[in-house]
Parts: sequence; structure tokens; C-alpha cells
Amino acid sequence: MQKHVLVIGSTGAMGRHLVPELVKLGYQVTGVSLDVPQNPVPGVTYYTGDCFDKAFLASLLEKKFDGVVNFMYFGAKNPWSEYMKLFLDNTDHYIFLSSCRVYADEEVPVKETSPRLLDVSKDEALLASTDYCIMKAKCEDMLWNSAYNNFTIVRPATTFSEMRYQLVTLEAKNTVGRAVKGKKVIVPIQAKDKPATLCWGGDVAKMIARLMFKKETMREAYNVCSSESRTWGEIADYYKQICGLEAVWVDKEDYLKLISTNGVVTPGTRWQLEYARLFHRVTDNSKMLAVTGLKQEEFMPLYDALKMMIDAVPEGYEFPDTPTGARMDQYLEEHGL
Repeated sequence: MQKHVLVIGSTGAMGRHLVPELVKLGYQVTGVSLDVPQNPVPGVTYYTGDCFDKAFLASLLEKKFDGVVNFMYFGAKNPWSEYMKLFLDNTDHYIFLSSCRVYADEEVPVKETSPRLLDVSKDEALLASTDYCIMKAKCEDMLWNSAYNNFTIVRPATTFSEMRYQLVTLEAKNTVGRAVKGKKVIVPIQAKDKPATLCWGGDVAKMIARLMFKKETMREAYNVCSSESRTWGEIADYYKQICGLEAVWVDKEDYLKLISTNGVVTPGTRWQLEYARLFHRVTDNSKMLAVTGLKQEEFMPLYDALKMMIDAVPEGYEFPDTPTGARMDQYLEEHGL
């Protein structure tokens, strides 16, 4: 009997690629998102709605999907503890989206068993916070400590997709958006030689889809990412080759002020840089490869995938100006850069 999979966040960076991948593998697919899909996949049922609305979510889950892949973020506002039972009781296989950001910087390459920040960090402020890396790890612990056996935890590395591409902590508006306007971008020098793992959303979708419905993946965690790593300096060079973006490397304190509102650096902004992008992110994906049968050479090289996504920017698209961009312009002018 054909298995039915619900994808929550079906129009996001990974979800938009996962839906057609699941269809390709022969599954019946239902997608739900906050917005209407621009390019709906034939044969897929789509719903528009907010799955944090428990009544709406319960009405969806009444259909008893065989599998659920959920790209929602459960944080302080929407605690995972209020949703976990609803999900796990109403599907045979639940895919929980965690993140490689949960890992500390203690092992290279990073394996699924590598220490997490929640477990080894000495930063009391971080541990007491609702930062992304802490909340994801706490959600993982709720699953590990539960009696449920029908879940798999996946930990993607930094993932890029259509209109979403990163350079250190900057996103599209301040990367490719500046390039198309002939402007330079400012990035922290401390990140230049740090290895990073970036992975295309289409490849992440291949990995997640092939983890579905395997008994051996239950109650397991997997790094869903390429094993290819490049330093942020090399990635900046890729941007220059692809779209002409010129990087200016400055001290991280100057950088943090530029990307922070009114120059006030919040702990979360600092942590995303210092506890993620300044870590050595060389990732071991051998556990995922072994269980899925995929091979590393099946994934797109970073340069090729990044070029494909940047080349896909609609002709004539205008990236909006940003406060960060304005501060960068002023900094570049004041320093003659």
C-alpha cells in the first residue's frame, strides 16, 4: 500500500525539494505551509495554514499519515513539549529537524556522537538562553527521554536554496543582493580560515527522503549534509567568481556592530557567529550514507550548486535594501574601502 507523507514547511529551503523527491520515490505527499506554493508538484495535495494552531494541526493529523517531516521551529514561543505527543501519536515515522548547530567545537570531523553545546558549554548565559542551538538540543532530549520509538532526528548543516544563500551569518539580501548592486560585502576576518559545511537543499532532500520508513533509522540521529567543506574565505571566492561579490574582511567586533540593530550586539547575534560560524564545521556524513545507500559523489559540488541557485535569481528581481547594508555602505566610505 502506498505510504502517505505529510511535509510541514513544504515551500521552505528544504521542503520545496523534499516534496518532489518523495513523489519520485513513490510516496503520496501532502504539503502544508504558510504560503501558497508557486510551483505545485502534480499529484501533491497542498494546504495553507499555521501548524502552530493546534486545532488546525489536529485536523491534519486525523488523516493518520504514515510519515511526517516537520520543518517547524519549536522555541520558547511554541514549546516542543506542547506538540510532541500530538505528532508522535499520529504517525508511524516522525522526522524531527534539528541542526548541526547543536554541536560544540570539540571534534573534527563532527559525528552524530560529537559533544553538543548543551552538554559541554561553560557559557552559563548560553545554557540558560533560548538560543537556536540550545532549544534544538533540548527538543532532541525530550525525544530521547520519551517512550516513543517512531522518530528520527536529522541534523542539517547550513543549507542554501532558491533565494537563500549564506556567507558567514549573512543571507541573500546582504550577499547576492549587494553583488547585483555593485557593492562590496563586509565579513569577519576571524571566519576566513574556518572550514564550513554548506549543502544544497536538493541534496538534503535526497538524504531525508531515503531515511524514511527504515526500521534501523528509528531512535537514531543523522547528519544530513555533504562531507565537502570549504573555508569561508574559499566560499567568499566562489561568490566573487559567480556574481562578482567582493568581500572586505574586518574584525568580528566591527562586523557584529554592522549586522546588529543600532550597533547593539545581542547575545544571539554573537552566538550565531562565535558558536557556529567560527567553529570547525567539517562534517562526517558516513552514518547517513551507510543507511540510505547514497554516495557522496551523488551530491552537487558546493560551487556548482551555489552557482545554480544564484543563476536562478529571476531576471530583473530587485533585492530590497537593508539597514545592515546601509551600515556597511557607511563603514566602507568612512574607512576608504
